[in-house]
Amino acid sequence: MTVYLIRRLMQSALVVLAMTVILFLGVYAIGDPVEILISPEADQMERERAIAALGLDRPLWEQYVTFLGNALRGDLGRSFVFNEPALRLILQKMPATLELALAATVFAIVLGLPLGLIAGLKPEALYSRIIMAGSILGFSLPTFWVGLMLIMVFAVQLGWLPSTGRGPTAEFLGVQWSFLTADGLRYLIMPALNLSLFKISLVIRLTRAGVRETVLMDYVKFARAKGLSQNRVIFVHVLKNILIPVITVTALEFGSTIAFSVVTESVFAWPGMGKLIIDSIYVLDRPVIVAYLMIIVFMFIVLNFTVDVLYSVLDPRVRLQDQKA
Repeated sequence: MTVYLIRRLMQSALVVLAMTVILFLGVYAIGDPVEILISPEADQMERERAIAALGLDRPLWEQYVTFLGNALRGDLGRSFVFNEPALRLILQKMPATLELALAATVFAIVLGLPLGLIAGLKPEALYSRIIMAGSILGFSLPTFWVGLMLIMVFAVQLGWLPSTGRGPTAEFLGVQWSFLTADGLRYLIMPALNLSLFKISLVIRLTRAGVRETVLMDYVKFARAKGLSQNRVIFVHVLKNILIPVITVTALEFGSTIAFSVVTESVFAWPGMGKLIIDSIYVLDRPVIVAYLMIIVFMFIVLNFTVDVLYSVLDPRVRLQDQKA
């Protein structure tokens, strides 16, 4: 197990290093922040001073080496616009995005898993066909349109839920959370549901496929032949064996939920990292863009590493196959 973990950590470190190069070059190629940040009325001397202050007068390789050295110390640069550490700006917005992503993941599991289980156990039933048709809609409908429809129905027409913002928050572990207050929870429901629609559909279809495959296995037939109750067969022998792919998808989709929550945060004016990165792209605030992308990359790597470890714990054959390779 120790060798397995060390190998995975080394692979993760190489991926992080490669992504720093790709991200730095990619962000450098999208435009010149000088044209946006410096007034066109500034004379040449003022422009040169501003460029030197931002560190943009140095060769690209030197900028990268400086960035890499600072990143190893936890410094991802200072924002060109706010003149504050980029990491601090992102961390200030991160709790709102994490809360939204966690709520969306909870919706995906709580709704997707039982619906997929129902559709897999009775695939020919009318309600199973309705569930699968709904999952297709979840894949197909654009997020921004669904968000606007939710606002139109539940905020404008019915007046049940607030349309935008995060609402009142309460402090826990030094961080402000909206789900800890009744009003804040009302603000959270619509954006979380909107963000979770694709994930709910994914979990439904994945669970259904796993159930249809598992119920035909010999150990399930043997469990039924022993006279075990239907609930025990489903929840012990079927559900337990389809959790590995569900865990994988849920973990990886959690990272993508955070990364791609920009649209939902924009529609519902949710004050998270998505709004910050959109504003930073508008003004080409490179340190904030790079820091945001590096955090997302690191998050995906941590999630993948966690899933690999869970794989090796749930199924030792994964660890043995890796050692043979």
